[in-house]
Amino acid sequence: MAELSKRQSLALWQYWALPPIIDEVHDVIYVDGIHLGRKAVVLIAQNDQHVLGWYVARSEKAQAWQALMERIAPPLLVVTDGGSGFEKARQKAWPTTRVQRCTFHAFMNIRSATTTRPRLQAGKELYTLGKRLLRIHRREQASIWVKDYIAWTLRWQDFLAQRTITPEGGWVYTHARLVQARNTLNRLISSETLFTFLDPAWEREMPAMTNRIEGATNAPLRQMLRDHRGLSLTRRIKAIFLVVLHAHRTPTTTSPNPQNHAKGRRHRSRLPKHHPT
Repeated sequence: MAELSKRQSLALWQYWALPPIIDEVHDVIYVDGIHLGRKAVVLIAQNDQHVLGWYVARSEKAQAWQALMERIAPPLLVVTDGGSGFEKARQKAWPTTRVQRCTFHAFMNIRSATTTRPRLQAGKELYTLGKRLLRIHRREQASIWVKDYIAWTLRWQDFLAQRTITPEGGWVYTHARLVQARNTLNRLISSETLFTFLDPAWEREMPAMTNRIEGATNAPLRQMLRDHRGLSLTRRIKAIFLVVLHAHRTPTTTSPNPQNHAKGRRHRSRLPKHHPT
């Protein structure tokens, strides 16, 4: 019996779970990537209920995103954290699809620049603006937020322009992290992708965050990888493929609470027992 189980497990590890072609047009698709160290990334796309597609690549380059998207009919809206190469691929594969940049990730970009306890007044004000992003549900709120953000950029314009001379004779921005956060927010506002979900033209309520894919799919995948950290890179990729194949056939669920954005219920995942450590 044990020998039969071992043979069955070994046979399973020979299987590559390939994604189907999706020709149904969905209202919204969430996309994200699971990084396996610096060696590989598995790109995943799903709707509100199911995983739709997956693709493994060395990095989040445009060619990889395009390979994922070309097997899926262009949705009305795609929600993304703005991974590198995504927008270039979207313009080729899904040119008519509108983009919503995850507001939680936008907040996290701000938080990484200010920390949760900023010391500078400019950082305190920007961090407050960032937290307000998570509570925007109406166009009026978004309009007020943009006005307050523009006022912040003007109020601290000279402060953010301050430079520090390096020992080599060059210069860097004295408050480089705040400058980077400002530049990122400027791009999101100018591209009109920060509040796409509030467009009154939508016939249904659209999401502002990628928490559907983060909580329902990515969190269990990351837990599975922790539970089986001895797997080789190839078997980690195959394990992810097997899990998302199951999720393609089975409805997924997740908490709507944005504070649980990247959290999932901890559980022990099950994979074939017979694998090299």
